[in-house]
Amino acid sequence: MWTSTARPARGSEITACRHDDLVGRLRAAGLAAIADLGLVGLDDGGPDADPAVITGYKKPKGKKLPAAKKLVNQLIAAERAVCEHAFAHFKNWRVLTKLRLDVKWATRLVRALLVLYQHQIAQ
Repeated sequence: MWTSTARPARGSEITACRHDDLVGRLRAAGLAAIADLGLVGLDDGGPDADPAVITGYKKPKGKKLPAAKKLVNQLIAAERAVCEHAFAHFKNWRVLTKLRLDVKWATRLVRALLVLYQHQIAQ
């Protein structure tokens, strides 16, 4: 699970990933990530490239998604479920709802919460 650096303004996930050079960092570490449809196009390495960010398929406008692509989306969703549960726990804790801190402290807080969550699920 990855969290971007906190920023003072609202922005999209894909913008945060580009700003933090997520693809470059993943490639440098020899890793890959599974992401939601909001990050389609982040890793434009081409169809035959070894992707650093794996996303599902969007339904073409006015057309149906082929069965094979639906199956791929289901498999990706099953893998992403763990992270989605983690973010749901963050929301349930309500620690971040009225946060009034400098953004550098907010980033550290989110990362600390991530460590606590991972410790909790490891038990």
